[in-house]
Amino acid sequence: MYDQPRANPSQAAMTFDQMLERVRYEGAHPTRERAEEAVRAVLAALGRQLTGEERIDLAHCLPVEAALTLTAQIPAIEQLTGWGFVKDLAERTSTTPAVARWDTGAVLSVVARLAGPDLLARILRRLPGGYALLFGQAELRRPEPSAA
Repeated sequence: MYDQPRANPSQAAMTFDQMLERVRYEGAHPTRERAEEAVRAVLAALGRQLTGEERIDLAHCLPVEAALTLTAQIPAIEQLTGWGFVKDLAERTSTTPAVARWDTGAVLSVVARLAGPDLLARILRRLPGGYALLFGQAELRRPEPSAA
């Protein structure tokens, strides 16, 4: 059986304005404009990391403006860990790693709700370690092969 993308029936469609208000609330941003800066920066950074069917399926779950920001990015040749993602975002936005981590958490927690648990699990399997916490999920250790 093929793993077909499924719509997430538990989430009603969200407009870009609603997404910005949710991120503004989650991130305690003082203005809608600041929330929009965070959304665009984090989704652009995620667009550089995420590839394959997961990228396409996530774009379908997002409001059009957010999906365009995600998919306009050319995927990076080398994927970053979760911490590398935050450091890269901080450098690109001329902020501190703490601010970049805060913005990432605010945006990706909303993205996680829009994606739903099945797609989010697929996204986390595609990305290197450290992203689960950025999406507001528990970071479970992957089993390591035992030395014989």
